[in-house]
Amino acid sequence: MLQQKIIAELKVQPVINPQEEIRKSVDFLKAYARKNSFLNGFVLGISGGQDSTLVGKLAQLAVDELNDEVGANHYKFIAIRLPYGVQFDEDDCQDALDFIGPSLVYTVNIKEAVDASERTLMAAGVKLTDYSKGNEKARERMKAQYSVAAMHNCVVLGTDHAAEAITGFYTKFGDGGADLMPIARLNKRQGKQLLSELDCPAHLYSKVPTADLEGDKPALPDEVALGITYDQIDDYLEGKEIPTEPREKLENYFLRSQHKRHMPITIFDDFWK
Repeated sequence: MLQQKIIAELKVQPVINPQEEIRKSVDFLKAYARKNSFLNGFVLGISGGQDSTLVGKLAQLAVDELNDEVGANHYKFIAIRLPYGVQFDEDDCQDALDFIGPSLVYTVNIKEAVDASERTLMAAGVKLTDYSKGNEKARERMKAQYSVAAMHNCVVLGTDHAAEAITGFYTKFGDGGADLMPIARLNKRQGKQLLSELDCPAHLYSKVPTADLEGDKPALPDEVALGITYDQIDDYLEGKEIPTEPREKLENYFLRSQHKRHMPITIFDDFWK
């Protein structure tokens, strides 16, 4: 059955212990840092939404524990604000930063870079749709994160989780490109459980999720874009029955977005045959 195949591939558990899952993610980050002696810490763009708030907090917890263990401020978590112009929920972004307490914060406004890229493509005869420009924004944000990471000998964290992975609701080589994915096994509601356990301000994880990439549809809710609710996605990932229409839509998303969950294809892969 496809549902069970998807659940097994994404490794979602129907029930979690939030404290245990927090510990797993923090230990995962710490183990990677210890194994790679070049590493000074982690970098992540903070949007003010649930997922980056959670991953940012987990990273800062890992950094604090590592520094306690080595008896020095060797490790750091670098949070990056990456607005396109002025972000509509900037207050939430600042609340997320206050909650995380990052070692260092940068603000990189991507508007000039994205608009310059759009003009350069236009000069070559390529006109971007609003949707494609949204992907430009996501990729510019990831580019900036890797630049900051390179200057600090850090690695880039991703916020991808199972409810995004099943739908492919992220930009390939944009927010889908990172070195470590600390919450990949969790669905959306489980991420909320972790944030609640961490005493995160509730408005940061109860707000309506939005990628906010399309200029023609500002702050378009994810659930509107997908045509399916996160509760339905989470129920499916937890092995529950959901109505036929959302189930078929969700499985179609999964099959269409397989290329996003796979490394670049070579002649040795069965994927292309």
